[in-house]
Amino acid sequence: MIAACHRRIADFILDRERSLVLVARQHGLPLPAAMSTETARNLYFGVGIFVVLVELLRIYQFAR
Repeated sequence: MIAACHRRIADFILDRERSLVLVARQHGLPLPAAMSTETARNLYFGVGIFVVLVELLRIYQFAR
């Protein structure tokens, strides 16, 4: 499920992040540019896999 959805999630969050950076810059707050699309996709894929591994460990611990 994560492998199938991480691109849409990353694109959604990245779009919102770019909008926030634009608004902040219009109000005089210098912010660095948002990360690239591929970087965001890889980052959210890694975060998703990490969450799954943590949850699998929790399930394993409860089953023992």
